[in-house]
Amino acid sequence: MSEVLKIALVDDQSLCRRGLSELLSHCYGFNVLGAVDNIEDLRALIVLQPDLLIVDLRMKPMDGLSMIEQLRKEGCTIPAVLLTMSDSETDLGNAIKAGVRGYLLKDMAPEEVVDAIRRVAAGEMVVAPSMTVKMIDMLRGDQPGQEPKNSLKLLTEREREILQLLSRGESNKAIAQTLKISYDTVKQHVRHILNKLNLSSRVKAAVLFAKEQNDSGSESKNA
Repeated sequence: MSEVLKIALVDDQSLCRRGLSELLSHCYGFNVLGAVDNIEDLRALIVLQPDLLIVDLRMKPMDGLSMIEQLRKEGCTIPAVLLTMSDSETDLGNAIKAGVRGYLLKDMAPEEVVDAIRRVAAGEMVVAPSMTVKMIDMLRGDQPGQEPKNSLKLLTEREREILQLLSRGESNKAIAQTLKISYDTVKQHVRHILNKLNLSSRVKAAVLFAKEQNDSGSESKNA
C-alpha cells in the first residue's frame, strides 16, 4: 500500500457520499478515487486499485454485505469497511463472518471515523466503540485457552487501566479525557498493550480482558 490511502466509497445516499468524501479528501494521506451507489460503478473504481472499500450496509437493490461477498467471489481481495446506522449484533456477526475489516457507525465523531479507517489500513480489525461490548459478548466463548491465562500480568498498572476502559467500548479520545492524559499517549499505550499481548487488534485485547474478568469472577464464587 502506498503512503496515500486510496479509497472507494459506496453509499446510496448522496448526502452521505458527499459528506464522507469531503471529510476524507480534506485529511492528509487520503485519496478518494470516487463515491458511487451501485456495484457496477464500484467495479469501475476497483480497476483503479483502491487500498480500501468503504461500503454502506443498507442499500438497494443490493445491500453492502452482499456487494462485498459478490466481489469476493469475483476475486477482489481489497479490504472492506462497513459504514452503517445499524448497531445490530446480527449485522455485526454477519460482517465478521464475511471477513469485513471494519464495522463503523455513522453516528461516530468524524475524527473517530478517520482514525478507524487509518487503523484498518494499518492491518487492524476495527469496530465502532459502542459495538465493542457486543463484539465481546459474541466472542467471549470462542477458542478458549487461546491466550495464556496470565498474559495480562505483563501489563503495567496504567496499561491495565487503559485496557479496562477500552473493553467498555471507550474510544482513545474518551480514554484520554477520563485519565487526563494526551490522545497520543493513549495511542502509544494501546500499541504497547497489543505488542505485549501479541494481539493484532484492540477488540481481541478487550475480549481477553473480559475473559480474565469472567474467570476471576468464577474463581471467587467457587472459593
